[in-house]
Amino acid sequence: MGFRVLKTALAVGIAMYLAHAFGVKTPAAAGLLAILGIEVTKKKGIQSALHRIAASMLALLMGTLLFKLFGFHVWVIVLFVLLVFPLLHRLRISEGTVTGAVVMLHLFAYEDAGWTSVVNEMLLLLIGLGTATLINIAYMPKADKAMVAHKKRVEDLFSSIFVNMAKHLRDNSVIWDGKELLEVSEEIDQGARQAKRALDNTLIFGGDSYWRVYFFMRGEQLESIHRMIVLVAHVYQTLPQGELLAKILEDISQTVKEDYYTGVAEKELQELDARYKRMPLPESREEFEVRSAILQLNRELTHYLAIAKKQKKHRPEAG
Repeated sequence: MGFRVLKTALAVGIAMYLAHAFGVKTPAAAGLLAILGIEVTKKKGIQSALHRIAASMLALLMGTLLFKLFGFHVWVIVLFVLLVFPLLHRLRISEGTVTGAVVMLHLFAYEDAGWTSVVNEMLLLLIGLGTATLINIAYMPKADKAMVAHKKRVEDLFSSIFVNMAKHLRDNSVIWDGKELLEVSEEIDQGARQAKRALDNTLIFGGDSYWRVYFFMRGEQLESIHRMIVLVAHVYQTLPQGELLAKILEDISQTVKEDYYTGVAEKELQELDARYKRMPLPESREEFEVRSAILQLNRELTHYLAIAKKQKKHRPEAG
């Protein structure tokens, strides 16, 4: 917020100075237009500037026609709003409504809809919105540090979640409040927003999509983790199968922090699945239910790893 205020102040000062230097009437309006033109990303700034200029040009045209036809009366302003605002909305340039109203009201204040006044308003638009757009493009704060912090926190929370699931499989009397699930969801959402903003601040070649892909992957994995939690809750007996799966969960709690997909846990799950098939059948209904939940958990964990395998970089030599 502080940086945006600084950019706005700079844009206002430059726009008003330029308007005064070029002898434009009501140079303060250039400062107002500059305030409206400051945005949080480069792409948004350019898009907004184009929409506002188009809307303002349409407003000038309609305002000029209405004033020439009916004169400078308050009811003409009301008529202008009723006609132009819905049109801007239909054309999907409604964010230029305010700038369009500003330039049109200037004509009303001058009581002059002649060519000189129209050109003056066009110059105000060019100076005010042009200055804001150039400042938007010139520099935007990088969000890399913030995204790295979100990434680290997400991985730490994922690690903690897997450790807690492993503890429950080893000892079903262990109670976990699951607070990490809420926190990691918020971290992923914040990281995804930062990634989108960073991408929108890159104008050449579409930018680096790594961060958007990363947080999208973690969002998909979190959905898988939620399903795992439900299955873990059905494990109300401590069984050897659960002990074996707990070891893999603990391994994943460490590899979740790695940038490369190693495939070690995937191989361990395949071996464990084969080992399950060689084990004796359940001796009771309770054991059957618990082993069924553990087997489904094994499948869900395979799905979780498949998401990482698809999105993460691979390092074949790691195994």
